[in-house]
Formats: sequence, C-alpha cells, structure tokens
Amino acid sequence: MSFDAREQATLQRAAALAIQFLDSLDTAPVGTTASLAELRRRFSRPLPDRGTDPVTVIEELARDTSGGLLGSAGARFYGWVIGAGLPSALAADWLTGTWDQNAGLYACGPAAAVVEEVCGTWLKDILGLPATASYALVTGCQMAHVTCLAAARHALLARAGWDVNRDGLAGAPRIRILTSTEVHGTTTRAAKLLGIGTANTVILPSDSEARLAAEDLRAELARDAGRPTIVVLQAGDVNCGAFDPFPDLIALAHQAGAWVHIDGAMGLWCNAVPELRHLLEGAELADSWATDGHKWLNVPYDCGYAFVAHPEPHRAAMEHHASYLIHAKDARDQLDWTPDHSRRARGFATYAALRELGRSGLADLILRCCRHAHAIVTRIGALPNARAICIPQINQGLVRFYDGREEATDEDHDRRTDEVMASINASGEAFFTGTTWRDRRCMRVSVSSWRTTSGDVDRAVAAAERALQVGAGQPV
Repeated sequence: MSFDAREQATLQRAAALAIQFLDSLDTAPVGTTASLAELRRRFSRPLPDRGTDPVTVIEELARDTSGGLLGSAGARFYGWVIGAGLPSALAADWLTGTWDQNAGLYACGPAAAVVEEVCGTWLKDILGLPATASYALVTGCQMAHVTCLAAARHALLARAGWDVNRDGLAGAPRIRILTSTEVHGTTTRAAKLLGIGTANTVILPSDSEARLAAEDLRAELARDAGRPTIVVLQAGDVNCGAFDPFPDLIALAHQAGAWVHIDGAMGLWCNAVPELRHLLEGAELADSWATDGHKWLNVPYDCGYAFVAHPEPHRAAMEHHASYLIHAKDARDQLDWTPDHSRRARGFATYAALRELGRSGLADLILRCCRHAHAIVTRIGALPNARAICIPQINQGLVRFYDGREEATDEDHDRRTDEVMASINASGEAFFTGTTWRDRRCMRVSVSSWRTTSGDVDRAVAAAERALQVGAGQPV
C-alpha cells in the first residue's frame, strides 16, 4: 500500500469512528464508565520498536477510550461550562489539523491570518465592543485574562514611569487587583503568572445578587489611592450568571485611574441577544474583556478571545521581532497580539461557527440554553427535598438537595447534595458538577450545548426525581 493510500484509509477510518461517536451521544451514558485502573491497563503498553499501521493505531485508540470519554460533546452535559462543537466548526477544526498552518505570522499562513482579522471584526461587533479595540484568539479565558492583564500591567507601570519589558517587576510599583467573591480562578492564576501575586488581589464582598457594590469598590479604591490598580468585574459568573453594575463601577474605577477588565467568559455573548443586552449596559466602557468560544459559540476546544481597548500596550506586552522571521507590513502578524509564538489556526473554526449561525442563529442558541437552564433548575428545585438556590437569569443556576430528617444539619444537607448529584451522574442520563456557594454545597446547572432540547431537560429532571427517591427522608 502506498503512503497516499494508507493516509487516505487512515483519515477515512477516523471520520467513520468520529461519526459513530457522535451518533452514540444520545444513548450513551454522559459520564465515564471506565475506571482509572482500566484506562491505565489499556493504554500503558510498551512503546514498540517498530511502527504500527496507522489504521490499526486509530482503531485501537478509539477502542481503548471506550468508557473514558465524557459526553460533553452531546446534549445532556451540564457540568462546568462546556459547549459542544457545531457541525461546521467541528469540520473546520478537522481541516485546521489537516492544513497544519502555523498561525503565528501572516507569512506562515496568509489565509489563517486574514480569517483571524475577519473574526476579530465580527466578534467585536457581536459582543458590542469598540471597533478600535485590539484582539487575540487564544486557547481560552485563562490565556485571554493573561493577555489582557499583561496589557494592563504594561499600561499601568508605564504610567508610573516603569518599563516592565526592559526592567521586569523587581523594584516596580506593586500592582493590585480589586475584584469580588465571584472572581473565577483563571483570574487568580493570571495574577500568579504575571507576577502580580495573590497577596495583591483584594476580594471584596458581593451583595445578595452576587454583584460588587459600588460603595465597597469606592472605599477600597480610596484606601490606597494612587496605587496601580486593576479592577476585575464579572459578566455572568459561573454559579449564578451574575453581572456587575458596569456603569457605576467602571466610572468609579476610571476616576481613580484604574484599569477595568471584564471576565465575560459566558456573559459577553448576551450582547448578541436583544432581550439580554441590558445585562451588559456600560460594559463597552471597560479597558479589556475576555470570553470563550468553546462555551456559547460551541467551537471545539480550545478557543478563547481577548480584547483590549488600548492597542498600544496590548501590542507592546506581546510583540516579538526577529531577523529570521518574515514580518508583514500590510497584514496582521498574530504573534504581536498573543502569548503564543507557534500556534494553531483556531480562527477557521470560529469563522465557520459564526457563518453557520449568523446573528439570528447565535441569538437563538443562547436563548435556548437560558430557557433550558431555567427549566432544569426550577423543575428539579420543585421536587421533594430539593430547592432552587439560584434561578438562572442566563444559563447558570444552582440546586441544593436536603436530608429529610428533622434533626438533619447543614453538613447532612451538603452530603445529601453530593449523593443525589452522584446518583444522577451514575444513571448516565445527565451529568452535573457541584460547587460550594456561600458555604453551602449545591449542584451547578450549566447549559451551553447547541444540541440540548426540551426532551433532554425532561430526562435530566426524571433522573433527579429517581435519585431523590434513593435514601430519601421526609420532605423538608
């Protein structure tokens, strides 16, 4: 068999196995069924001295992953915040791997560079951000935060007379981050990676609606006036989908000379929906924004977006030139805006997803997810020994389960919440993940998949009802 024929056979077999997997998502358990020991046994074979036929490699790879893959690409996965892959985005991602372009420079892949330019323009328009903002396509919100906060660090220190690129952080003015209790761990990790440090991150309380209060921010800004400061606000936090009051908070921060960054991993997409756009009022006044494509846009992993209202510090924090590289004069070299040098051409999948959906399709997808999340939380929350703790205003909500015994303690209710959630997941009908929110264990409900239907909601509610009947006490 010639190399070309072998390559064709390998790709055809991979395509058939991929279609088989997608076709099984509606009936297969959503959670994994293979144990850690079993997976290690399957994969931990000696590295062969001689190569293996590629078709055999692919067939055995697919076989050995059986029971070890979450159904996160399907309709019944409600854990964390994970979208599925739209048909065009998945297909474009396959082609991206086939084309194998290094999307770091225009010279390495002109089509990839131009597609990213178009994606940047489209995304800023959809998300309601300034047309003049710079942008970067990155691996996810983690690196979007790193990109945006690196730009903030550069701008704030330059304002203080410090060249961080030249002199580093030793001896530099100490930057602080002000944020709320709803801050996501990716922001904290960005502070670590950028040398800002967790000790310089001040966590302010959230109100009953999980929003940062203006009076708390005002007081903290005044406490160390003049210190280089980044204020991180939430646009749809991971527990309740809460949005900070942007107009008031951004005005306060800017009056104090602070840089405002918005974590909009999910919430920035609400600008695509006229009925939800009010949640983002004033968000366009911030200095930087981060969001994901592999959540609500339903682009395959990995895909995130960073936007900066001030292109100069963004580029200064990222750019790299070398004599061995070919730098474009009239086009955009992506490595000048991203933390990566060599990088995947993830713009192709974004471009395909946006074209497949269009404005109306994207709005419909988001509204469907919100509607399904509301239904899951309220319907499960109405069951005996269950309660909706946070009813979704977008696609995130919380449910808590209760030990029905009269003498049950909060610890008993925490344990019961984890038990019921584990039982639901073990059924294979749905998959949820938990959280501790305001000292209470809860089941998080996150609906992000374009595949989810009202029928899938019914299956999740039925699974919860069955799980509640196991070991139930009297209704609370």
